[in-house]
Amino acid sequence: MLKRHFMALASVASLALGAGVATAQDAPAPLDNPEDVTIALVRYLSTGDFFQAYLSGVEKQAAALGVNLRVLDSRQDAALQSDMVEQAIALGVDGIIIQHGLTESMRDAAQRAVDAGIKVVAFDVNVENEAIPQIEQSDYLLGKLALEQAIADNGDSFSAGYVYVPGIAPLDRRHVAWEEVKQANSGITEAARIGTLDNPIANANANQARAALQANPGISVFFAPYNEFAKGVKIAADELGISNDMSIYSADISTADIALMRETDSAWKATVATNPAVVGEVSVRALALMLVGEDPGASVIVPPTLITQSFLNDNNIRNMEDLGVKMPQFQHADVAMADWMPLPAR
Repeated sequence: MLKRHFMALASVASLALGAGVATAQDAPAPLDNPEDVTIALVRYLSTGDFFQAYLSGVEKQAAALGVNLRVLDSRQDAALQSDMVEQAIALGVDGIIIQHGLTESMRDAAQRAVDAGIKVVAFDVNVENEAIPQIEQSDYLLGKLALEQAIADNGDSFSAGYVYVPGIAPLDRRHVAWEEVKQANSGITEAARIGTLDNPIANANANQARAALQANPGISVFFAPYNEFAKGVKIAADELGISNDMSIYSADISTADIALMRETDSAWKATVATNPAVVGEVSVRALALMLVGEDPGASVIVPPTLITQSFLNDNNIRNMEDLGVKMPQFQHADVAMADWMPLPAR
């Protein structure tokens, strides 16, 4: 425990974002004096472009509000993440965003924060607490839309590989869609199931995908409902020289993912996503509403969009900025808003 405590102290990135930014006029207390407000982002997952973009959104919305932000990164250490919530409580922060994590390790820590009078929101982790709004991308719908595209492309009868790590809330929600699709389509068979969150996530899953594809050469579809999983499956398919013989369907997107999807003969055919930076902004806005006594709702959902390889190619989309131009919902989500609340510059 002591070692984890010192690790937590060493990994805190403190970002004072209150200086020199415009704030909304007539913001309710305490955000009428935002320089006196501190919020903490307590992270479980941080590896990959998605999580970097999410962090960027959190930082930009915190800066627009003028509040202080502390970022605590547990790097997939569940016990350390719980300790970091305790650290945030001890620091006397006004609000906490819990980003991913395991229910069993975060449930009690989140309750202790609530008991301390701290406002808390949770992104993609179910802390089983009615006082804590859930920020999500409608993860079930992310999985459902990706699988509907897989059926549109491949028919309703195919041998599939599947990447899944249970116990992670967004993956559990996407898993529900997978089980429903299999039940509704008897011709879809799950030939292999793999999945790990060991770092580096893409490479660790590539090793498992390679073995699964070699053992099951009939696999023509791989459902990998997280972009780091999809990268791993693509690495394996490329190394085995079978990219033209299979299709990958995923969730989440980044500039790096766009480049991979647009590579010649890429097996990565579609993904369903929201802009992670926008989700980060929404997480901060929902917390801000709670800080001023408003209710963002028990579930704060950022709607996802299907993005196909053909759409990216047809529109010559090279990065997230291009995607935002062609898909305006990627630049902003009209979620957790208030007239008094300033937004990041566009």
